[in-house]
Amino acid sequence: MPTLRRPTPLPKGVAGQLLPLDKLQPNPGALTGSLYLPEKWQRGTPLIVVLHGCTQTAIDYASAAGWLELADRHGFGVLLPQQQRSNNANLCFNWFERGDIERGQGEVASIKAMIDWSVTTHAFDAERIYISGLSAGAAMAGAMLATYPEIFAGGGLIAGLPHGTATSMPGAFQQMQNGPRSDGSILAANVLRATDHAGKWPSISVWHGDADRTVNSLNGTATVAQWRAVHGLSDATATIEEGTGHRRIRWENGQTGRRVEHVELRGMGHGTPIKTGGPEAVGYAAPYVLDIGLASSTELLDFWGIAPAPAVAKPSTLPVPARRLEPVGAQQLRPTPRLQEHGVEKIINDALRAAGLMK
Repeated sequence: MPTLRRPTPLPKGVAGQLLPLDKLQPNPGALTGSLYLPEKWQRGTPLIVVLHGCTQTAIDYASAAGWLELADRHGFGVLLPQQQRSNNANLCFNWFERGDIERGQGEVASIKAMIDWSVTTHAFDAERIYISGLSAGAAMAGAMLATYPEIFAGGGLIAGLPHGTATSMPGAFQQMQNGPRSDGSILAANVLRATDHAGKWPSISVWHGDADRTVNSLNGTATVAQWRAVHGLSDATATIEEGTGHRRIRWENGQTGRRVEHVELRGMGHGTPIKTGGPEAVGYAAPYVLDIGLASSTELLDFWGIAPAPAVAKPSTLPVPARRLEPVGAQQLRPTPRLQEHGVEKIINDALRAAGLMK
């Protein structure tokens, strides 16, 4: 078993500084947040926005997932928006509320203001801004990528849902439990109507455990189909890589250089994957941060071109035919066994059962 490392205000060994953004204006979504500047930060470095999941704090999630450790190692900044209980009792970003996911409004506008301030004040590279999140944070990251695509070079969505598939709390629970019932082109329309963007779209990496009992893994498949369609990659041939405990499928647009990939994690439940053993270890195990021997944070830096992943023996890759996402009907849903529930999973599943959406 790995030794668990617990953060105080900042985890042991982190050498940078945390700048509070509590009084930043405008702030229509009433969020708080902070900006982490590593000790060797300098002008022109990338900025990564990290969005926590329900019941989590921004600093604890970013610490456990390895983002602050990697920032110290590679010199990029980490922006940490924080939800408040006055907005959501479970500290979930409100990815299902129209007033919080439309351009210029609510929580997405608050996060955009934090990004603008960080870039202006600390001279981050405006061409290298990325966003990642877990669960509700991933869904909100998807909303940011849809409503402000011009500011992002890439996104990393972990255990999240497609943008625009829910506009109410009951609808959110329905999508979490069952997944969407639309094909890629319909899902893509939710992104395309969020803004009049006519430029390049961000590269997208989607991660999902196939044993996730909180957010059905069909949501990961649907998120991939949504962004493939946005990128014009619905009929593209994919490259598939079989790893130990995971499969990576990637589609590329040779003209724009943008990519979409799907990392399917075998046997993993709801959470962000990390690797705590060996020389390439990063982060630490925590609720919904799961040590499976593969770190999404490290792999995302590689995918985005910020820093190569540690040199390990890579499996060979083979081209595979494109697969369209067909509409998902109730007959396709497989019942899943009840597992022991804790923390946010219990809160969400209790709510699902109370709403009659889960037994």
